[in-house]
Amino acid sequence: MEKGMRETKYLTSILFFVSIFFFCSTYSIADPWTTIDIPEGSYTHAYGIDGDNIVGHYLGPSGWSGFLYDGTRWTSLNAPEARSTYANGIDSINIVGYFDDYASGKNHGFLYNGSTWTLLDAPEAIHTYAYGIFGSNIVGEYWDGSFSHGFLYDGSTWQILDMPGSNHTTAYDIDGFNIVGQYYDTSGYFHGFLFNGTTYATLDMPGAINTCALGINGGNIVGFYNDSSGYLHSFLYNGSTWTTLDKSGAIMTYTQDIDGINIVGHYSDASGSHGFIYTIPEPVTLLFLGLGGLILRRRAKYCLTKSR
Repeated sequence: MEKGMRETKYLTSILFFVSIFFFCSTYSIADPWTTIDIPEGSYTHAYGIDGDNIVGHYLGPSGWSGFLYDGTRWTSLNAPEARSTYANGIDSINIVGYFDDYASGKNHGFLYNGSTWTLLDAPEAIHTYAYGIFGSNIVGEYWDGSFSHGFLYDGSTWQILDMPGSNHTTAYDIDGFNIVGQYYDTSGYFHGFLFNGTTYATLDMPGAINTCALGINGGNIVGFYNDSSGYLHSFLYNGSTWTTLDKSGAIMTYTQDIDGINIVGHYSDASGSHGFIYTIPEPVTLLFLGLGGLILRRRAKYCLTKSR
Protein backbone atom coordinates (compact mmCIF):
# COMPACT_ATOMS: atom_id res chain seq x y z
CA MET A 1 0.00 0.00 0.00
CA GLU A 2 2.81 2.38 0.90
CA LYS A 3 4.54 1.54 -2.38
CA GLY A 4 1.35 2.31 -4.31
CA MET A 5 0.98 5.67 -2.58
CA ARG A 6 4.57 6.61 -3.48
CA GLU A 7 3.96 5.68 -7.12
CA THR A 8 0.73 7.69 -7.18
CA LYS A 9 2.43 10.77 -5.71
CA TYR A 10 5.29 10.44 -8.20
CA LEU A 11 2.95 10.16 -11.20
CA THR A 12 0.86 13.07 -9.92
CA SER A 13 3.98 15.23 -9.65
CA ILE A 14 5.02 14.28 -13.19
CA LEU A 15 1.59 15.18 -14.59
CA PHE A 16 1.60 18.47 -12.67
CA PHE A 17 4.99 19.56 -14.00
CA VAL A 18 4.20 18.41 -17.54
CA SER A 19 1.00 20.50 -17.45
CA ILE A 20 2.97 23.56 -16.38
CA PHE A 21 5.56 22.85 -19.07
CA PHE A 22 2.99 22.81 -21.86
CA PHE A 23 1.25 25.90 -20.46
CA CYS A 24 4.54 27.82 -20.40
CA SER A 25 5.48 26.52 -23.84
CA THR A 26 2.23 27.82 -25.28
CA TYR A 27 2.77 31.17 -23.55
CA SER A 28 6.35 31.51 -24.69
CA ILE A 29 5.56 30.95 -28.38
CA ALA A 30 2.55 33.31 -28.45
CA ASP A 31 2.99 36.14 -30.95
CA PRO A 32 4.61 39.04 -29.05
CA TRP A 33 3.62 41.56 -31.77
CA THR A 34 0.30 43.40 -31.47
CA THR A 35 -0.70 45.76 -34.28
CA ILE A 36 -2.49 48.99 -33.29
CA ASP A 37 -4.21 51.09 -35.97
CA ILE A 38 -6.34 54.11 -35.20
CA PRO A 39 -9.79 53.50 -36.73
CA GLU A 40 -10.36 56.92 -38.33
CA GLY A 41 -6.96 57.36 -39.95
CA SER A 42 -4.03 55.67 -41.61
CA TYR A 43 -0.27 55.45 -41.13
CA THR A 44 -0.37 54.94 -37.37
CA HIS A 45 3.02 55.62 -35.73
CA ALA A 46 3.44 54.83 -32.02
CA TYR A 47 6.27 56.82 -30.43
CA GLY A 48 5.93 56.82 -26.65
CA ILE A 49 4.61 54.54 -23.91
CA ASP A 50 4.00 54.87 -20.16
CA GLY A 51 2.08 52.03 -18.56
CA ASP A 52 -1.09 51.42 -20.58
CA ASN A 53 -0.87 54.77 -22.38
CA ILE A 54 0.65 55.14 -25.83
CA VAL A 55 1.17 58.32 -27.85
CA GLY A 56 2.09 58.92 -31.44
CA HIS A 57 0.61 60.37 -34.59
CA TYR A 58 -1.48 59.32 -37.56
CA LEU A 59 -2.55 60.64 -40.96
CA GLY A 60 -6.17 61.77 -40.94
CA PRO A 61 -8.43 63.53 -43.46
CA SER A 62 -6.98 66.97 -42.62
CA GLY A 63 -3.33 65.97 -42.12
CA TRP A 64 -1.19 64.60 -39.30
CA SER A 65 -2.64 64.53 -35.79
CA GLY A 66 -1.27 63.25 -32.53
CA PHE A 67 -3.04 60.55 -30.56
CA LEU A 68 -3.33 59.11 -27.06
CA TYR A 69 -4.33 55.44 -26.83
CA ASP A 70 -5.07 53.82 -23.46
CA GLY A 71 -5.63 50.29 -24.77
CA THR A 72 -9.31 50.89 -25.45
CA ARG A 73 -9.95 54.50 -26.39
CA TRP A 74 -8.25 56.66 -29.02
CA THR A 75 -8.03 60.43 -28.41
CA SER A 76 -6.85 62.78 -31.16
CA LEU A 77 -4.41 65.53 -30.18
CA ASN A 78 -4.27 68.76 -32.17
CA ALA A 79 -2.36 71.79 -30.90
CA PRO A 80 -4.12 75.14 -31.35
CA GLU A 81 -3.38 76.82 -34.71
CA ALA A 82 -1.40 73.81 -35.85
CA ARG A 83 -1.24 72.41 -39.37
CA SER A 84 0.18 69.12 -38.05
CA THR A 85 0.68 67.76 -34.53
CA TYR A 86 3.14 65.02 -33.54
CA ALA A 87 3.02 63.45 -30.06
CA ASN A 88 6.32 61.78 -29.16
CA GLY A 89 6.67 61.14 -25.42
CA ILE A 90 4.51 60.58 -22.37
CA ASP A 91 5.03 60.45 -18.61
CA SER A 92 1.94 60.21 -16.42
CA ILE A 93 -0.53 62.81 -17.77
CA ASN A 94 2.13 64.88 -19.55
CA ILE A 95 2.70 64.54 -23.28
CA VAL A 96 5.43 66.19 -25.34
CA GLY A 97 5.87 66.60 -29.06
CA TYR A 98 5.94 69.31 -31.69
CA PHE A 99 3.68 71.03 -34.21
CA ASP A 100 3.97 73.43 -37.14
CA ASP A 101 1.77 76.48 -37.04
CA TYR A 102 -0.14 78.12 -39.87
CA ALA A 103 1.24 81.61 -39.32
CA SER A 104 5.01 81.06 -39.47
CA GLY A 105 5.42 77.53 -40.76
CA LYS A 106 7.88 76.94 -37.92
CA ASN A 107 7.98 73.88 -35.72
CA HIS A 108 7.40 74.40 -32.01
CA GLY A 109 7.79 71.94 -29.18
CA PHE A 110 4.89 71.50 -26.79
CA LEU A 111 3.97 70.15 -23.38
CA TYR A 112 0.34 69.05 -23.00
CA ASN A 113 -1.14 67.99 -19.65
CA GLY A 114 -4.60 67.05 -20.87
CA SER A 115 -6.00 70.57 -20.73
CA THR A 116 -3.22 73.11 -21.33
CA TRP A 117 -0.80 73.39 -24.25
CA THR A 118 2.54 74.96 -23.28
CA LEU A 119 4.84 76.18 -26.04
CA LEU A 120 8.46 75.01 -25.92
CA ASP A 121 10.88 77.09 -28.00
CA ALA A 122 14.59 76.81 -27.28
CA PRO A 123 16.46 80.15 -27.18
CA GLU A 124 17.63 81.28 -30.64
CA ALA A 125 15.94 78.29 -32.24
CA ILE A 126 14.23 78.34 -35.62
CA HIS A 127 12.61 74.96 -34.99
CA THR A 128 12.19 73.07 -31.72
CA TYR A 129 11.24 69.42 -31.36
CA ALA A 130 10.38 67.78 -28.02
CA TYR A 131 10.79 64.00 -28.01
CA GLY A 132 10.97 62.58 -24.49
CA ILE A 133 9.86 63.39 -20.96
CA PHE A 134 10.63 62.11 -17.46
CA GLY A 135 9.09 64.02 -14.56
CA SER A 136 9.77 67.70 -15.19
CA ASN A 137 12.65 67.04 -17.58
CA ILE A 138 12.13 67.20 -21.35
CA VAL A 139 14.62 66.30 -24.08
CA GLY A 140 14.67 66.94 -27.80
CA GLU A 141 16.51 68.96 -30.42
CA TYR A 142 16.44 72.42 -31.93
CA TRP A 143 17.69 73.85 -35.23
CA ASP A 144 19.57 77.17 -35.16
CA GLY A 145 19.81 77.60 -38.94
CA SER A 146 23.15 75.85 -39.29
CA PHE A 147 23.25 72.91 -36.89
CA SER A 148 20.94 70.83 -34.74
CA HIS A 149 21.54 70.57 -31.01
CA GLY A 150 20.12 68.27 -28.40
CA PHE A 151 18.61 69.85 -25.32
CA LEU A 152 17.50 69.10 -21.77
CA TYR A 153 14.81 71.44 -20.42
CA ASP A 154 13.74 71.25 -16.77
CA GLY A 155 10.93 73.80 -16.95
CA SER A 156 13.16 76.84 -16.47
CA THR A 157 16.65 76.14 -17.82
CA TRP A 158 17.71 74.97 -21.28
CA GLN A 159 20.86 72.84 -21.33
CA ILE A 160 22.50 72.19 -24.69
CA LEU A 161 23.48 68.58 -25.34
CA ASP A 162 26.14 68.34 -28.05
CA MET A 163 28.18 65.19 -28.56
CA PRO A 164 31.83 66.33 -28.62
CA GLY A 165 33.09 66.58 -32.20
CA SER A 166 29.61 66.49 -33.76
CA ASN A 167 27.59 69.28 -35.39
CA HIS A 168 24.29 67.42 -35.25
CA THR A 169 23.05 65.91 -31.99
CA THR A 170 19.50 64.80 -31.12
CA ALA A 171 18.26 63.71 -27.67
CA TYR A 172 15.33 61.32 -28.04
CA ASP A 173 14.47 59.99 -24.60
CA ILE A 174 15.24 60.30 -20.91
CA ASP A 175 14.90 57.98 -17.91
CA GLY A 176 16.19 59.30 -14.61
CA PHE A 177 19.60 60.84 -15.29
CA ASN A 178 20.14 58.86 -18.50
CA ILE A 179 19.52 60.30 -21.95
CA VAL A 180 19.74 58.51 -25.30
CA GLY A 181 19.86 59.84 -28.83
CA GLN A 182 22.01 60.03 -31.93
CA TYR A 183 24.81 62.13 -33.38
CA TYR A 184 26.51 62.43 -36.76
CA ASP A 185 30.22 61.99 -37.24
CA THR A 186 32.38 63.96 -39.70
CA SER A 187 31.83 61.31 -42.39
CA GLY A 188 28.06 61.67 -42.27
CA TYR A 189 27.32 58.42 -40.42
CA PHE A 190 25.19 58.48 -37.28
CA HIS A 191 25.68 56.72 -33.98
CA GLY A 192 23.59 56.22 -30.88
CA PHE A 193 24.69 57.67 -27.56
CA LEU A 194 23.99 57.32 -23.86
CA PHE A 195 24.56 60.40 -21.70
CA ASN A 196 24.48 60.00 -17.90
CA GLY A 197 24.64 63.70 -17.10
CA THR A 198 28.43 63.79 -17.23
CA THR A 199 29.78 61.37 -19.83
CA TYR A 200 28.76 60.48 -23.38
CA ALA A 201 29.06 56.83 -24.44
CA THR A 202 28.71 55.81 -28.09
CA LEU A 203 26.23 53.03 -28.90
CA ASP A 204 26.89 51.08 -32.10
CA MET A 205 25.17 47.85 -33.04
CA PRO A 206 27.98 45.40 -33.96
CA GLY A 207 28.44 45.31 -37.73
CA ALA A 208 26.06 48.24 -38.35
CA ILE A 209 26.71 51.23 -40.60
CA ASN A 210 24.41 53.52 -38.60
CA THR A 211 22.82 53.22 -35.16
CA CYS A 212 20.13 55.38 -33.55
CA ALA A 213 19.00 55.07 -29.90
CA LEU A 214 15.39 56.21 -29.49
CA GLY A 215 14.05 54.97 -26.16
CA ILE A 216 15.32 54.01 -22.71
CA ASN A 217 13.81 52.41 -19.62
CA GLY A 218 16.08 51.23 -16.82
CA GLY A 219 18.93 49.28 -18.41
CA ASN A 220 17.12 48.67 -21.70
CA ILE A 221 17.53 50.76 -24.84
CA VAL A 222 15.67 50.48 -28.15
CA GLY A 223 16.25 51.98 -31.56
CA PHE A 224 17.19 51.04 -35.11
CA TYR A 225 20.27 50.41 -37.22
CA ASN A 226 21.36 49.93 -40.83
CA ASP A 227 23.24 46.71 -41.51
CA SER A 228 26.26 46.42 -43.81
CA SER A 229 23.92 46.25 -46.83
CA GLY A 230 22.01 49.33 -45.73
CA TYR A 231 18.84 47.52 -44.66
CA LEU A 232 17.04 48.89 -41.60
CA HIS A 233 16.39 46.81 -38.49
CA SER A 234 15.27 47.56 -34.94
CA PHE A 235 17.09 46.51 -31.80
CA LEU A 236 16.81 45.97 -28.06
CA TYR A 237 20.03 46.51 -26.10
CA ASN A 238 20.27 45.61 -22.40
CA GLY A 239 23.78 46.93 -21.77
CA SER A 240 25.54 43.77 -22.89
CA THR A 241 23.44 42.00 -25.53
CA TRP A 242 22.07 43.39 -28.79
CA THR A 243 18.86 41.73 -30.02
CA THR A 244 17.45 42.42 -33.49
CA LEU A 245 13.68 42.97 -33.59
CA ASP A 246 12.07 42.62 -37.02
CA LYS A 247 8.35 41.98 -37.37
CA SER A 248 7.64 39.08 -39.67
CA GLY A 249 6.35 40.27 -43.04
CA ALA A 250 7.37 43.88 -42.47
CA ILE A 251 9.47 45.88 -44.91
CA MET A 252 10.87 48.03 -42.11
CA THR A 253 10.45 47.97 -38.32
CA TYR A 254 11.07 50.96 -36.03
CA THR A 255 11.18 50.47 -32.26
CA GLN A 256 10.62 53.88 -30.66
CA ASP A 257 10.14 53.54 -26.91
CA ILE A 258 10.10 51.01 -24.08
CA ASP A 259 8.39 50.73 -20.70
CA GLY A 260 8.98 47.56 -18.69
CA ILE A 261 8.55 44.60 -21.04
CA ASN A 262 6.53 46.56 -23.63
CA ILE A 263 8.06 48.22 -26.67
CA VAL A 264 6.16 50.46 -29.11
CA GLY A 265 6.91 51.65 -32.61
CA HIS A 266 5.67 51.23 -36.14
CA TYR A 267 6.30 48.98 -39.11
CA SER A 268 5.69 49.21 -42.83
CA ASP A 269 4.27 46.51 -45.06
CA ALA A 270 2.51 46.36 -48.44
CA SER A 271 -0.68 47.85 -46.94
CA GLY A 272 0.94 50.88 -45.30
CA SER A 273 2.33 51.82 -41.91
CA HIS A 274 1.04 50.44 -38.61
CA GLY A 275 1.72 50.99 -34.92
CA PHE A 276 2.69 48.07 -32.77
CA ILE A 277 3.24 46.87 -29.21
CA TYR A 278 5.97 44.27 -28.80
CA THR A 279 5.94 42.36 -25.51
CA ILE A 280 9.33 40.91 -24.57
CA PRO A 281 8.78 37.15 -24.06
CA GLU A 282 9.23 35.86 -20.52
CA PRO A 283 12.43 33.84 -20.01
CA VAL A 284 10.86 30.38 -19.56
CA THR A 285 14.01 28.40 -20.28
CA LEU A 286 15.21 28.57 -16.67
CA LEU A 287 11.76 27.54 -15.52
CA PHE A 288 11.87 24.50 -17.78
CA LEU A 289 15.30 23.58 -16.45
CA GLY A 290 14.09 24.00 -12.89
CA LEU A 291 11.07 21.80 -13.48
CA GLY A 292 13.25 19.17 -15.12
CA GLY A 293 15.59 19.20 -12.12
CA LEU A 294 12.72 18.74 -9.68
CA ILE A 295 11.35 15.84 -11.69
CA LEU A 296 14.75 14.15 -11.83
CA ARG A 297 15.28 14.64 -8.09
CA ARG A 298 11.87 13.17 -7.32
CA ARG A 299 12.54 10.24 -9.64
CA ALA A 300 15.95 9.60 -8.05
CA LYS A 301 14.43 9.69 -4.58
CA TYR A 302 11.71 7.26 -5.63
CA CYS A 303 14.22 4.88 -7.23
CA LEU A 304 16.42 4.92 -4.13
CA THR A 305 13.41 4.18 -1.95
CA LYS A 306 12.25 1.41 -4.24
CA SER A 307 15.68 -0.28 -4.29
CA ARG A 308 15.85 -0.55 -0.51
